[in-house]
Amino acid sequence: PPVAYVYSPEYAAVCDSLCKVPKRASMVHSLIEAYSLLEHMMIVKPKVASMEEMASFHTDAYLQHLQKVSEDGDDDHPESVEYGLGYDCPATEGIFDYAAAVGGATITAAQCLLDGKCKVAINWPGGWHHAKKVGVVSDSASGFCYLNDAVLGILRLRQKFDRILYIDLDLHHGDGVEDAFSFTSKVMTVSLHKFSPGFFPGKLTLGGDVTDVGLGKGRYYSVNVPIQDGIQDEKYYQICETVLKEVYAAFNPEAVVLQLGADTIAGDPMCSFNMTPEGVGKCLKYVLQWQLATLILGGGGYNLANTARCWTYLTGVILGRTLSSEIPDHEFFTEYGPDYVLEITPSCRPDRNEPQKIQEILNMIKGNLKHVV
Repeated sequence: PPVAYVYSPEYAAVCDSLCKVPKRASMVHSLIEAYSLLEHMMIVKPKVASMEEMASFHTDAYLQHLQKVSEDGDDDHPESVEYGLGYDCPATEGIFDYAAAVGGATITAAQCLLDGKCKVAINWPGGWHHAKKVGVVSDSASGFCYLNDAVLGILRLRQKFDRILYIDLDLHHGDGVEDAFSFTSKVMTVSLHKFSPGFFPGKLTLGGDVTDVGLGKGRYYSVNVPIQDGIQDEKYYQICETVLKEVYAAFNPEAVVLQLGADTIAGDPMCSFNMTPEGVGKCLKYVLQWQLATLILGGGGYNLANTARCWTYLTGVILGRTLSSEIPDHEFFTEYGPDYVLEITPSCRPDRNEPQKIQEILNMIKGNLKHVV
């Protein structure tokens, strides 16, 4: 079956309005189009998420508040602080529409998989993995994420698939998704991320260390792989493959949600990991060879040209197509200077990951997964 690609010009326009990543959705789409990849996919127009669909995870009170400040463009509403709106997630006009659009697009992608229309469904503007439901009263719009579309996608997939594996390869810990499913053994979450004191979401929640394994029935169904600055493709892939091999054998998932935030890539303003799209692509290929229903999401990525390079390359990987090195002429061509090539070169930064430390982490994860039945 074909690959589903969730897109419409209206959807891209709404996503382009996000102040943290202006124009990013259109840059990604234009490059995918310029490489003639659209003709190999089924383009699916996203539906906007209904209030009811969004409330499958978020509280009504939070959604109503988001809608209200979104209509007024009110950044100083007294209740906003309680909901985590403000510094990282400014309450700007239209954010509710943005949240509903992205949430709806991920649900649309999940529905394509449920209907058996495709084996892989892609929503590059999705993958906002930090938003939480934090208790019953207050949700929080954490780390640029107003709505946790990844959680909504997983909940939709649960209508058909019993065991779902969520894999998060963003630079940041996928804390919102882990928290949403920390008490269940039906969804296993695996996150590879930068882990250091004070790095978001870090020490505020004390989450994301290898010792954080889930709670209650979900104990050992959360897998965290803390990584230090400077990691490059080869070592990252070794870690990823080792963990995923163990996870797959222990959990035996029926469907996969894969978040591929591009803030791990060399040249990102986060300046942390030192990856290239090829390294991420190897991890993606490893997941695809399981041949399960797979939902692909974007996430972080704040160097816009490199994020477009990365997700275009990964779209090629999904389709099994090799892309030429020269960036084709298209609307955003000038953004790809000075070299105008698809490849990204790692920078000369030290890799702070000690092999012994990594081995200890991997051994601990193997031990933890023995408890998964």
